[in-house]
Amino acid sequence: MTDTLPGTISTVRGYDLPLSCKEVWEEISVVGNYKKWWPWLRRFDAHALAAGEEWRCEVQPPLPYIVRFQVAIEKVEEPALVHALVLGDVVGEATLELEESEGGCRATLQSALAPGNAALRLASRFAAPVARYGHDWVLDSGARQFIAYVAPPRPGD
Repeated sequence: MTDTLPGTISTVRGYDLPLSCKEVWEEISVVGNYKKWWPWLRRFDAHALAAGEEWRCEVQPPLPYIVRFQVAIEKVEEPALVHALVLGDVVGEATLELEESEGGCRATLQSALAPGNAALRLASRFAAPVARYGHDWVLDSGARQFIAYVAPPRPGD
């Protein structure tokens, strides 16, 4: 498990989405839209949200570096679960679970990610709060931007 690697950031984040799980799944299945939702996603090469797929990503958090990694999708259970391994500048695993909730869907992202290269290991060792900030910023901004794109507020809301 990645939790034992130095600099591992483990998180469980929950987000309430104003769509059903089926609607959220329909949106996240269109991987070609990811760069529209997330301007900090500098590079994204992916074909589908499916087991066996490997995505290539470059992320620019609000920090002076770019993080490059691959997402190897191991398990997909439509419309409820995606589990993936992460390899590259960060290593570890992540799971996205969708559950119906009052008024929509509860999306829970659980991850354990560690620096995968010497530069990031050094940075996380001496600047752990900065690494945590970049990690949390990507997750929370990503959720806000996704919601804004797929379920914009209606006039009068």
